[in-house]
Amino acid sequence: QVQLVESGGGLVQAGGSLSLSCAASGSIFSINAMGWYRQAPGNQRELVAVVTSGGSTNYADSVKGRFTISRDNAKNTVYLQMNSLKPEDTGVYYCKADLMHYNSIRRVYWGQGTQVTVSS
Repeated sequence: QVQLVESGGGLVQAGGSLSLSCAASGSIFSINAMGWYRQAPGNQRELVAVVTSGGSTNYADSVKGRFTISRDNAKNTVYLQMNSLKPEDTGVYYCKADLMHYNSIRRVYWGQGTQVTVSS
């Protein structure tokens, strides 16, 4: 069993910063990609940023230059630093991990989500 525990988030004014972290624990052999997605009310869940085990990153156009994703492979943890936040960044942020178990089964896991609210 694998758990993704997210922390961070909260309420911030536009232009402010927040940071999120997500730690994966459990029966994990390796983690391929870790990423952050978000879902605003009435919208579909969308990719925010993803980082591979090799450190390659990909960002949604809407957050490029403002958000930075990073990971600590030794801690199975992914981080998201969010700067210059805008009200449209408001939503529930979910952590996602694409990982391999010791039995060579590959699965995707999601965190429980953390609320980010940006006031104007």
